[in-house]
Amino acid sequence: MTAGVVVMTVFNETLAGGVEILFDRESGVLERLMAAPIPASSIVASRLAFVLTLSCAQVIIILGLAAILGVGLASGLFGLVLILAIGVLFGVGIMSASMAMAFGLRGHEQFFSITGLVSLPLVFISSALVPESTMPPWLREAARLNPLTYAIDGTRQLILYGINLSQLLSIFVIIAAFDACMFGLAMWIVNRNRK
Repeated sequence: MTAGVVVMTVFNETLAGGVEILFDRESGVLERLMAAPIPASSIVASRLAFVLTLSCAQVIIILGLAAILGVGLASGLFGLVLILAIGVLFGVGIMSASMAMAFGLRGHEQFFSITGLVSLPLVFISSALVPESTMPPWLREAARLNPLTYAIDGTRQLILYGINLSQLLSIFVIIAAFDACMFGLAMWIVNRNRK
């Protein structure tokens, strides 16, 4: 369960990460930022950096509490670094999706409706609560399309079994592809709204 808690913490923090941008947009602060002579990507990148730093601090606290309760890291200190890397990489994609919604939707009511509608199915169609090996075939196939599954599986591997480089490499590649799609979408929406 530790891996699920770690990744769910990152997921929830980054999914809600675009809310402040949305409120800045509604209050007119964002309009002034967009008119400033700074690249639009710096607005997105600075928000990403803040939320991901906060998420990493939370992950360290969770893993510290887990260690107190007897859940150690089979991969050691380097495993902690890799868990944080998985969290950051996964968080970039989710945060980019959140930023895309913050820039693309009309108000916070729509934002909260969509995040509420999407978050629970993503959790249930992942390996957060049940290992893939015990899932029915249709659910296993759906879980393989879910980036949450890859982040949880990589974290679980590092906590329980140690470092498996080939598995970790494939997880990093899949999550990086997801990130590229979501960041590209966020930047397209930001630039479209800037014009």
